Amino acid sequence: MKPKLLIVSGPTAVGKSQLVSELAAELDGEIINADSQQVYRQMDIGTAKPSKEQRNLIRHHVIDVVDPDETFNVALFRQLATASAGDIGQRGRRILVCGGTGLYIKALTRGLFPAPAQDPALRAALNLTAETLGLRGLYEQLRRVDPSAASLIHPNDRQRIVRALEVYRLTGKPISQWQQEHAFNERPFETLTIGLWRERAALYDRIEQRCDRMIEAGLIDEVEDLLDKGYSFELKALQSVGYRQAGLFLQGQMTLPQALSVMKRETRRLAKRQLTWFRGDKEMRWFHPEAERGKIRRLAEEFLNA
Repeated sequence: MKPKLLIVSGPTAVGKSQLVSELAAELDGEIINADSQQVYRQMDIGTAKPSKEQRNLIRHHVIDVVDPDETFNVALFRQLATASAGDIGQRGRRILVCGGTGLYIKALTRGLFPAPAQDPALRAALNLTAETLGLRGLYEQLRRVDPSAASLIHPNDRQRIVRALEVYRLTGKPISQWQQEHAFNERPFETLTIGLWRERAALYDRIEQRCDRMIEAGLIDEVEDLLDKGYSFELKALQSVGYRQAGLFLQGQMTLPQALSVMKRETRRLAKRQLTWFRGDKEMRWFHPEAERGKIRRLAEEFLNA
């Protein structure tokens, strides 16, 4: 029989971490992180990472596995998450997956498409273009050749923009078409995917409150400490939402109120992109995290005990 994965996903700030922690405690489980930012060490506040106390109560996997200047990608995530699932299952524990990075979840549950290998010379040329035209110019190139991929990639995500253009230049075929043709037909696990939703106004209110709390908890100090340790502001990790705005404030390019306002706006946009991705997953079953909490628990138990 295939190992069973109970997956809890949805947009940022919807309440995934709290729900999955409760379910893991109730169902004797452990949690595999599927958030692309929580893999980085020393980045705790801006990634809304579970606290050390929470991780002492419930064991978490694929968190704090690389430094901010180290490479991390979907293939490495799949490798680490698959190994963690095997370890959890061998010890007789339930396997829960939690996160809002849809590509990571898809790769774990359905495999990766056979993409061409990286081309160092082409990558160097694309990165040079980003330096001369700006990352926005590179992103506009991607929008012209692969609007489907561009719609799911943040304009500041240099790594994914470069990779999508690299695949297109090497093969003449958009990365979105590669993904569609692959169809992600591998099924190494039996899965139940719970998607969490809230009314838009309620979700946006939670996003604004979370951003406020991050600033109050010391996000600016966290970013300043990373910069003081020699980590470049241009790193992919530090260009993510929250860290980028904090960095611009520290560099004197924004006031703190401006940085906070942009951080809230970009987090709302992130949530919108996540929802666009998840709505394409026909296997996701949607529930309100509080109003339908009992339904989620019963469904999870039925799935895991079947």
